[in-house]
Amino acid sequence: MEKNTSPAKSGIIFGVLFGVIMVLEFTIMYVIGMKSLVNTMFGTVVNIANYLILPIAFIFLGCNNYKKNINNGFVSFGECLKIGVSITFIAALIYAAFSVIFNLIFPEFVDEMVAITRDGMLKSNPNLTSEQIESGLAMMKKFTNPFIVFPVTLAMYSFIGLFYSLIIGMVLKNDKPQSL
Repeated sequence: MEKNTSPAKSGIIFGVLFGVIMVLEFTIMYVIGMKSLVNTMFGTVVNIANYLILPIAFIFLGCNNYKKNINNGFVSFGECLKIGVSITFIAALIYAAFSVIFNLIFPEFVDEMVAITRDGMLKSNPNLTSEQIESGLAMMKKFTNPFIVFPVTLAMYSFIGLFYSLIIGMVLKNDKPQSL
């Protein structure tokens, strides 16, 4: 990369890799069956990976790459924020676009997830009334609407990226000395 690469642009490759990994995870989970995710250790591991491990790893790698390979060993707190948010935003963009396209190609997926959720609700709380169950499922169905899924996914991952970038920025920052 060129020496004048902006922090946000330097994170593009890491965001693409993160997004592709999430798409591959989803595809594998779909192939093996989504029921394997509900209230299981495997489902917990996937969630921890997508919301904790992968974002932290890719933000750290992106910031460290910028610091070592692009900016001569220096990275500011603000640059870490730009890198981290751009990485998670790009990953979310890829994942949200995939999710919308997937739901358009396989509309039965939403019905399958509703059935799995209904079963999970009844298992965890058998005293729920049918009104409570339908209310919860109606809320879930709203979040399968592409006009909601897309912006919510972008906002959620951007916030996650901001949060983790704050922490990573505090650890990695090495400001350029001020020249007189």
